[in-house]
Amino acid sequence: MAKAHVLVLPFPAQGHVTPLMELSHHLLDHGFEVTFVNTEAHHALVVSALQAAGGTSALAGIHLASISDGVEDDNNRNYISKFVDAYTRNMPGNLERLVAGMEAAGRPKVKWLISDVFAWWSFDVAKRLGIRVASVWPASVACLAINLNIPKLTEEGLLNNKGWPERDETFQLAPGIPPLHTSELPWNNVGAAEGQPVIFELFSRTDRLSALSEMVVCNSFPEAETGALKLLPNVLPIGPLSSDTEFRKPVGQFLPEDNRCLRWLDAQPDGSVVYVAFGSFTAFDPRQFEELALGLELTGRPFLWVVRPDFTTGELSEAWFDEFQARVAGKGMVVSWCPQQQVLAHRAVACFISHCGWNSTMEGVRSGVPFLCWPYFAEQFLDRNYVTEVWRTGLAVSHNADGIVTKEELRSKVEQVVGDAEIRERVRLLKDAACRCVSEGGSSNENFKRLVSLLSE
Repeated sequence: MAKAHVLVLPFPAQGHVTPLMELSHHLLDHGFEVTFVNTEAHHALVVSALQAAGGTSALAGIHLASISDGVEDDNNRNYISKFVDAYTRNMPGNLERLVAGMEAAGRPKVKWLISDVFAWWSFDVAKRLGIRVASVWPASVACLAINLNIPKLTEEGLLNNKGWPERDETFQLAPGIPPLHTSELPWNNVGAAEGQPVIFELFSRTDRLSALSEMVVCNSFPEAETGALKLLPNVLPIGPLSSDTEFRKPVGQFLPEDNRCLRWLDAQPDGSVVYVAFGSFTAFDPRQFEELALGLELTGRPFLWVVRPDFTTGELSEAWFDEFQARVAGKGMVVSWCPQQQVLAHRAVACFISHCGWNSTMEGVRSGVPFLCWPYFAEQFLDRNYVTEVWRTGLAVSHNADGIVTKEELRSKVEQVVGDAEIRERVRLLKDAACRCVSEGGSSNENFKRLVSLLSE
């Protein structure tokens, strides 16, 4: 007998779709009927990427559905505060109509909503429809702890009631949680300053989960976030998440993956390749882009670099980049997107130059890869501090007086990370801990069983 029909709803961004799609595969494996809901714009990207890889059959039974995000001008999706404002106003009604339409079409009644905490508006929709709610926190638990402590931080005078810092200092919520400077608060590093009130609302409303969600799970594990999980004991870690042990099942990528890079990696020596990827949002100006390219060349090491079509702001000389690629041909490979989990698990990868999004961070930890951290926005600065100050499994780049990470800085830090035996040992120990957690009898595995048991009621 089939188990309950579960509706899975991520916040519409790649770093949120991926962990919820990974969780969906596991729920499908345990007999649940799963409908995965993207916005229409992101649904089209996911389907297109799946078709480029051979079709949607690889989802093995996950139903894909979509609803409008209410954004009338496509350009506004590039302005995150405008997008979030339209999204939170328009999605509730559209979600209700989707549920009604599915039931009218003969699909089983939705019993559970598994929602991204950043889609907190959906909790009220579920309550109105008589649907029970469990939620997923897709970032670090430390980030959630900071969000939930916004009233306390405001009361202590660290923040004003609009979320802006009142003091220029580094603070730490509790032992084991990374220290964070007030200039790097997650909601103050997303888009233009005039959009900050909308983003601050998005982060601060995560307190809705305690009232309406029956269980909160997260993509983490106890050895990674001991202090944060002690502070929030009701948040259950089920990570590091993956779709399957071979990383073959699709995780809802917005761009087609270039699998040629796996064959290229096969031809490289063990522990030799510098892997460089900055996620789905990071964009560099042409000057920093060129300095990064020259720094990779200067390392003298083979490198695999993910350069999205929208990776640069402003005009980058195509002739210059073509000349660069011709110069490093054979030594470096540039792709527009790649199967990152398979790449990180490859024996040839020596280190990961990363923006430190939480998915990338957990994927690197699980694969036992040292980090060179280059955060860009939101909670990535907090994740960097985990790597450099708590786990000590990598280093961070430094910017010069002009705000540029120079090619010499990049080369120097790569050599330090790759050559540090103590970093490698700490990386190995953290990887071992992660693997134990997701194995049969491990803490994450047991927590996932608790989620399955709840959804089976």
